[in-house]
Formats: sequence, C-alpha cells, structure tokens
Amino acid sequence: MTEITRDEHWMQLAYAQAAHAANLGEIPVGAVLVSQNQVIGAGYNHPIASHDPTAHAEIQAIRMACQQLNNYRLPEDSVLYVTLEPCTMCVGALIHARVSRVVFGATEPKAGSLVSARNLFATGYYNHVFAVESGCLAEQCSSQLSDFFKMRRAQKRELKLKQKQDLHTP
Repeated sequence: MTEITRDEHWMQLAYAQAAHAANLGEIPVGAVLVSQNQVIGAGYNHPIASHDPTAHAEIQAIRMACQQLNNYRLPEDSVLYVTLEPCTMCVGALIHARVSRVVFGATEPKAGSLVSARNLFATGYYNHVFAVESGCLAEQCSSQLSDFFKMRRAQKRELKLKQKQDLHTP
C-alpha cells in the first residue's frame, strides 16, 4: 500500500468518526491515531454532550491510545489522522504525547494552528516537533463541515420562523 493510499484509508476512518459527531449534533471532526498499521485510538468531537470544552476529536483519540498503552507518551511511529486542522490546544496535546506525524484534511482559517491561522512550530519554542501533511481528502472533509453548518443555519432559520409564527398565533 502506498503512503497516499494508506493516508486516505486512515482518513476515511477519521471521516467516519466525524460523521458520528454530526449525527449527535456536534461539529463533525473525527480523528484516528495509528501505530504499527493499527488503530490505537479514535475520537470525535463531543464537547456539547460531554460538557467538556477539551472534548475535541484529537484529544479523545490521544486519551484512548494512552489508556490502551498505559503510557502518557505515544509510540515513536504514531500518526494522527484528523479531518480538520488542529487548534492550539490540540497541537499542544500532540506535542506532549509525542506524536510523530499529523495528517489533516480541511484547513481551519480561524483556529488552525499548524498552517492556517498560525504556525506554532515557526516560533521554535517546542522540544518536540512532528511532521505535518495537509489536504488528505480535503474536499470531502471540507464538504462534511460545510454541509453540517448549512444544515445548522437552516435549523436556526426554521426555529426563528416558528417562534415568530407562534407569537402571532392567538
């Protein structure tokens, strides 16, 4: 299996995690951590349902892997596949966990902390740096997010319309 095919395979699993988040009404971001060609952790966004602002897909995948491995550090060959560019909090966790590579789908222009809004590694402050690859299944990952927010906006419009109609109904 070539590197691109392998990356796309694992990203498809992360995409499925994101779909699960969307089905729960959470922002559709999914992540899969892989070591020695096996999934060691997986996660999806669920900060709303869990009442936990740190419940991002990346954090969930790291937590699962570390629990499974009985270690707060990941194996040297660990690769995180995530459908959206990680935020600052998630980049920090990935540094501390010692992931070796991050492959992400869609860029995040407002909060992306690897290539978009900021490049945290450009500061030179970190004692661990991982390889970064962007754009794996980017169109698919981006569409999933766009479709979710389009649906969410339509739901809000519908709710406002209903509330307006309820005010005018005797």
